[in-house]
Amino acid sequence: MTRSMTLVALAGATMLAGCNMAPKYIRSAGAVPADLPQGGIYPAAATDAADVTRIGWRDFFTDARLREVIAAGLDNNRDLRLAAANVLQARERYRIQRAAQVPTTGLTGSATYTNNAFGASGATAGGATGVGSGAGGTGGSGTGVGTGTGGGTGVGTGGGTGVGSGAGVGTGASNLEFYSVNAGFSNFELDLFGRVRNLSRSALEQYFATEEAQRSTRISLIAEIATAWLQLAADQDQLALSRSTLGAFEQTLKLTQAQFRIGVASELEARQADTNYQAALNDIAALEARTAQDKNALDLLVGAPVQPAQLPAGLGTGEGATIASLPAGLSSEVLLRRPDVLSAEHQLIAQHANIGAARAARFPTISLTAAVGTISTALSGLFGGGSFTYTGAPSITAPLFDGGRINANIRLAEAQRQGALATYDRTIQVAFREVADALAQRGTIDRQVSAQAARANSATVASRLSEARYRVGVESFLNTLDAQRTAYAAQQQLVTTRLTRASNLVELYRSLGGGLQ
Repeated sequence: MTRSMTLVALAGATMLAGCNMAPKYIRSAGAVPADLPQGGIYPAAATDAADVTRIGWRDFFTDARLREVIAAGLDNNRDLRLAAANVLQARERYRIQRAAQVPTTGLTGSATYTNNAFGASGATAGGATGVGSGAGGTGGSGTGVGTGTGGGTGVGTGGGTGVGSGAGVGTGASNLEFYSVNAGFSNFELDLFGRVRNLSRSALEQYFATEEAQRSTRISLIAEIATAWLQLAADQDQLALSRSTLGAFEQTLKLTQAQFRIGVASELEARQADTNYQAALNDIAALEARTAQDKNALDLLVGAPVQPAQLPAGLGTGEGATIASLPAGLSSEVLLRRPDVLSAEHQLIAQHANIGAARAARFPTISLTAAVGTISTALSGLFGGGSFTYTGAPSITAPLFDGGRINANIRLAEAQRQGALATYDRTIQVAFREVADALAQRGTIDRQVSAQAARANSATVASRLSEARYRVGVESFLNTLDAQRTAYAAQQQLVTTRLTRASNLVELYRSLGGGLQ
């Protein structure tokens, strides 16, 4: 193959390089409504809604202790480290696949020492029969076959017959030496139909998908740490409430037992008072275990023991750990920026590229092997004049009969694309549902907290009034015990409702895709 033929082949490959068998990707539409739910119980639309994804988690979480815990979790959490390792693996797989788009060039050098064929035939040493270049006598210079150790009789070619002195390799010599240096590539596929490019594109999209999955894991981790921290704070409040209530129940129990001993109260009343007291003791024991479990869960999420100074002292009203509110009335377009949705979309685009690679297998595969170098019988002459060599060896392989394997691979790739499309649509729908649920709760949670706070306050006042009336003999003991239980339950529910409000804001922040900065 001449150099011109090689250039023609490369030019043809360049002209056909734009051929691509992959179907064009068009983003799926209509999986969810254009706007997030509004009106009714949902929050009113904001006229100046900010981009939630640009509210960094350090700005969203306002409690310094919680920020420290989240920062430690982002540094130490093993799930996040695993996600980061997956990103690194996907990136290197892409680089490996991308390398197939360019020829892998190598440099080789060799030295060959071989036995002289004439010497091996057994001729006598001393007389040298060799192949040499001789000067022709009449007619010009020629290449002659010379006999003798010094001079030779040459049979000239190129214009006459002459006798020349032949510089030959005689039968007395023992070895022939050849040296060569070559640079080139072998079996480089000319990507005429986009098979290699589509495989590279698929690997790139897989890398992007893995990177978005890492971001999704990061957002989820931030939300989980915050929720676990708030849960610990709420259980601390529940524990403090149970201990406080135990004191009130203990006073009632002692009073009732004293009255029972002097015959003013019945044993039934003493047993009923003891029932409330034991229930509070049980709640304290359960909450002590639960707060310890909350701490263990927080340590696991963070990936290291959380320091006591970073732990909450209680939930309180539940409004001091995060900013007060988030924008409402957003378009559902915001969901398309969620990392899990982006990851599913990259997976879908990768399947489009896989279809192109599968379709390209129907067409011939053209490979090229080429090398340039230098060869000489002496090491010092490697780069001298006339030592240059080149080699070109194109090859073509076309499928004839494969038992339907190629068509099956195409149908498989198309089926995988349909699966990826369904996964993408499903991911968007799940995201829409998560945001809608969080918005629905956000639209009513303030009323719930207000009503529950009023209920707890009324129940507490009623309990005090009932106990005072019982002490003066105008209220039955059963009503007093019932009022105490009602007040206790109402206060417990108030803590739970406040936790729901704080956790709802964290969930809304997560489901809208916040927390990346």
